[in-house]
Amino acid sequence: MLAGTEAQLTMHEIGKGKSAPLGATLVEGGVNFSVLSRHSQRLELCLFDAVDSAAPSRVLPLDPAQHQTFPYFHAFVPGIGPGQIYGFRAHGGSSSQAGDRFDPDKLLIDPYGRLVAVPPGYDRDAARRPGDNARVAMKSVVVDMDGYDWQGDAPLGRPWVKTVIYEMHVRGFTRHESSGLPPERRGTYRGLIEQIPYLTQLGVTAVELLPVFQYDEQDAPSGLVNYWGYSPVSFFAPHAAYGEGRSLMSPLVEFRDMIKALHRAKIEVILDVVYNHTAEGDERGPTLCFKGLDNSTYYLLNDQRYANFSGTGNTLNASNPVVRRLIQDSLKYWVDAFHIDGFRFDLASILARGDGGEILTYPHTLWSIETDPVLAGTKLIAEPWDAGGLVQVGSFVGERWREWNGAFRDDMRGYVKGDRGSVKKLANRLLASPDLYEHEGREPEQSINFVSCHDGFTLYDVVSYNHKHNQANGENNRDGSNYNLSWNCGVEGPTDSDAIETLRQRQVKNLLVLTLLSMGVPMLSMGDEVLRTQLGNNNAYCQDNELSWFDWRLIDKNASMRGFVERLIRFRHAHARHRDARESLSESLRRTQIGWHGIRLGEPDWSDDSHSLALTLEAPECRLHMMFNGFWEELTFQVPRRRGGWLRIVDTYLPSPEDLVLPEEALPFSADTYLVEARSIVVLAAAES
Repeated sequence: MLAGTEAQLTMHEIGKGKSAPLGATLVEGGVNFSVLSRHSQRLELCLFDAVDSAAPSRVLPLDPAQHQTFPYFHAFVPGIGPGQIYGFRAHGGSSSQAGDRFDPDKLLIDPYGRLVAVPPGYDRDAARRPGDNARVAMKSVVVDMDGYDWQGDAPLGRPWVKTVIYEMHVRGFTRHESSGLPPERRGTYRGLIEQIPYLTQLGVTAVELLPVFQYDEQDAPSGLVNYWGYSPVSFFAPHAAYGEGRSLMSPLVEFRDMIKALHRAKIEVILDVVYNHTAEGDERGPTLCFKGLDNSTYYLLNDQRYANFSGTGNTLNASNPVVRRLIQDSLKYWVDAFHIDGFRFDLASILARGDGGEILTYPHTLWSIETDPVLAGTKLIAEPWDAGGLVQVGSFVGERWREWNGAFRDDMRGYVKGDRGSVKKLANRLLASPDLYEHEGREPEQSINFVSCHDGFTLYDVVSYNHKHNQANGENNRDGSNYNLSWNCGVEGPTDSDAIETLRQRQVKNLLVLTLLSMGVPMLSMGDEVLRTQLGNNNAYCQDNELSWFDWRLIDKNASMRGFVERLIRFRHAHARHRDARESLSESLRRTQIGWHGIRLGEPDWSDDSHSLALTLEAPECRLHMMFNGFWEELTFQVPRRRGGWLRIVDTYLPSPEDLVLPEEALPFSADTYLVEARSIVVLAAAES
């Protein structure tokens, strides 16, 4: 900190500046800074020559009499530009609100900063210990977002009915040495670009990227790394570690290069965004940004303690107008500056809570997002629950939001596993969950259908483990869910038994068929198409190693499964392309002839002890007969007669490539019955009459 004459001289170097826009904005001759700090006594703007400088090169005190307008501190600093590294220090006083946590020893990043620089010696713990932490603190960077050549790129705007989502991790997709990339490119935005042909061949139309906002990699148990990224420190900056590191600005350029390349491949980009909490944790956590600037504005507090509806220590106060604007500004920035196609909101139900954590009947934040004209063409996906017990599957607010359908995941796992009472649930999930969504007048694509995702077992582990195995996380296997609805097929984990391995792969194919041929929007998780395993770890958030990375050797090892998925996606695309994207679920079901059967036509068995079901669908774009045998013995199903006959498309019991044959290559099937083997699914498609 500067004192006396030196501080006064510094004051004359800067201008008053403006309160808008927030953040660091390039203007003629310098940079305008603006930051909200409603309850601080005064603020200091600190400029640094390097990311690991032990002290700022200049400290610019912001006098409230000159540099504050209502809650905003602002200043114009001449002679600086892109690449300038900076941060803030906030001073409190006797008039501070209860719950504020001002600490002038802690350097704070800019909530609206467009880039975050992380020093090589970054130390999260230093941000909660007494003393100055400037040398080891994250810092913000002034950037110039103009001048990038998008070459005509724009968000793709693909209809939901034609969407197949692939959830993936930017780093994990190419970090493994088997990716074949040079070491400096593995795990980067540019590394992902080089592997786009794999995604194109697979047939997915959108990637859903696990968090790419700058996050705190040290927010993990001692000796481990926060890998998933659900620990944000900035809502405007792309994660710098995914850049190749050629320059301070490289993450901005390389991230946009990645978006542009994916769009050229006709693949949309959906970001998994975390607006429900930050990396600052609870009262024991570090002071990185929001805590030190305006703790009682940004967070939900209860007697100066942090409400914890996120399960991670704190909860952003989304109902506060300041936070609501922050979220909207962030979303619009990613759409405008990066051409993002959509967003998946982590623990979205938190955004439906009020100042006291109560559930709002009219959550302004969610409605503001839904009705924002900049976001009008953007895909919005909610994870419709939170860690506080609020579950809104089928009842999430608004008209545009799609939902991660947790009921689909649980009920499809339960059916394939062989649970009692699962046939009625199977029927609902196959038809886009009308028990959850038909009453709302939504289209079938309201439901995002998945049976595995980053959080939980991989698809192969769902059929290989009865219990979680999270010892490597350092929490004595207490972390992660105990409710997995999984079955190991007879042996826990790896096995030398060919019979068990064959059964496991058949169960995987069953789950893939259910996901990709049900009405709704299917989502696959990275590596499930090649039987990626995490060895039973169902909470690998802190495993930045081969346990979590995509092993490219599996593409050849499990080529038959990958081929099955490719053909299944192609078959789905062929049967979804003709449906009116504006048609509601109720309208779609009304115009579709649906026949339910058991092993005998017209005689479905809805009892709790039933494990078999058959379904005939007759619609212009889809004429199928599907037989589901979740029983542990073979069953003979009657098949309805049809003029022109049927083509056998899928039989998950058969070896590859007979397990799925596309219509142009399929052989006619005209028998009155079909022997469906144990734990198998058969799909017949109408032959041309």
